[in-house]
Amino acid sequence: MSGGEPEAHRFADDGAGFPNSPLPLLVYRGALPPDPAAMERAFAVNGWSNAWRDGIFRYHHFHSIAHEVLGIAAGEVRVAFGGPSGREVAVRAGDVVVIPAGVAHRNMGQGADLLVVGAYPGGADYDIRRGDPAERAAAVRAIAAVPLPESDPVSGRDGPLRRLWTEEGGRRTEPAA
Repeated sequence: MSGGEPEAHRFADDGAGFPNSPLPLLVYRGALPPDPAAMERAFAVNGWSNAWRDGIFRYHHFHSIAHEVLGIAAGEVRVAFGGPSGREVAVRAGDVVVIPAGVAHRNMGQGADLLVVGAYPGGADYDIRRGDPAERAAAVRAIAAVPLPESDPVSGRDGPLRRLWTEEGGRRTEPAA
């Protein structure tokens, strides 16, 4: 499995319903064995729990009270990150995506055998927000209160997540969409 640096993607606040985050979304290619039980174990060992197995919603949504990790246990999927004005990223079995609180995501098309394992740092609960502008102020306040995870869901305490999410405020990444 890959032990390299993850891809880092930033998404600008759309000024309406999708605040996104100053923290970069991280994509780890070929990071874990494409097996749901192995992904759940890896995430749990690294402090990410409250796991589930399913797919990705086919509508833009984000979580305002928790960061989220998605492990692609089988198949492949194109995901729009950052809301309607964001960008699509294709991920496949063995890839892992760490989504900062506030970053919108939507399934844009998948293979028939897609299986995703999701989890949250410290077993945090999560909410589902669909970009309602009337909820924006509350969502922005909630996102700002979400603490950084104690560890990287793939590599643990020595992984790149905390460094990338704290180094210069997470600004050493790709340009915002």
